[in-house]
Amino acid sequence: MSNSDNTSGSLLGWLGFRGARHPAGANGQSPSASETHSPFWQARRELLDEIASFLLTHGLDVTANNLLAAHEVACGANPALARQIARRLAEGEAITQQWLDEATAAHDGEDKHDGIEQLMTRLESTLESFSKNTSAARSATSDYSDELAQHVAELDQVQQTGSIISSLADLAKAMLERTRRLETDMRRSEDEAKGLRRSLEKAKRDAEVDHLTGLLNRRSFEAVLDREFHEARAQLDPLVVAFCDIDHFKQINDNHGHEAGDRVIRAIADMLAGVSDDNCHVARHGGEEFVMLFRGATLTEAKKRLDDVREQMAERRLVNRKTDEAFGRITFSAGIADVFDHSDPRAALRAADEALYAAKEAGRNQICIAPRAEASA
Repeated sequence: MSNSDNTSGSLLGWLGFRGARHPAGANGQSPSASETHSPFWQARRELLDEIASFLLTHGLDVTANNLLAAHEVACGANPALARQIARRLAEGEAITQQWLDEATAAHDGEDKHDGIEQLMTRLESTLESFSKNTSAARSATSDYSDELAQHVAELDQVQQTGSIISSLADLAKAMLERTRRLETDMRRSEDEAKGLRRSLEKAKRDAEVDHLTGLLNRRSFEAVLDREFHEARAQLDPLVVAFCDIDHFKQINDNHGHEAGDRVIRAIADMLAGVSDDNCHVARHGGEEFVMLFRGATLTEAKKRLDDVREQMAERRLVNRKTDEAFGRITFSAGIADVFDHSDPRAALRAADEALYAAKEAGRNQICIAPRAEASA
């Protein structure tokens, strides 16, 4: 048995499977020969082998996070991470522990983002209810205060009041003062609720925007894609999606630093945003990658608009302001797809992503059109 097989067996044993070659059966005993040759057991074995191979090939430690990442990639539970790994390997880059930690952290951040959005929605609902209640209560106490003040004035005007009436008047005055204080407190609480609502609206806007470029972020773009897809389909408008990726971006970071890399990202973001309007949406999809949606433009028209931006960018000569050193020629590649040439918007996104790969492999600084899906032909 090879060293790789020994290591793989140790990994399976560490995972809690009895025996290096055959996991334990459901009853805790070694599975029978018929069980180990069943499709179910074979599939389990292949999945475990893929997980072990992934960790061993890339020299990754056997940790809970690494096992989870390897499992998600092997079983297809995290296609975005699988695409990132495939892209990195295609570019000749290693899958290091640091890179995998950053990639999985970004995925976890998206899940947390969903929780934040749910919390903000609940908080917004609570604020709205509180604002309505305080407004109604303040209105009621105001009406009560007016009526009570009138009765106090009438009591004061009585010329001959007995001690009981006098005490009643004093009590009414005290009650009037308390209701006025309560009305002031409620008004202050209502103002605080309005301020909190404004802060909440700002937080929601910030959650929808990429902090580096000011563009929509990935989550917001997916919501726009769903909305535009249904509207365009109902109105028979063409709809095109595009993926753009900065060429040789790692070299920019390596040669000039991450701050300079961020400035390059912002420069390309500004140029892509220059063609956006009510029917063209631009978002930062992550890292050096952008995604665009063209509504009302055919595939040829969308490619022409994006090609114009690509050529303008290639003609620019950016300089690192910190060192006065030229960046050299900055270009990007892109892949575009007609959304209605595919089964659904997500399939169109995948097709555009694959076309982007094709543009990279063909030499970069160009745009490739995704072929029409066979099922839609």
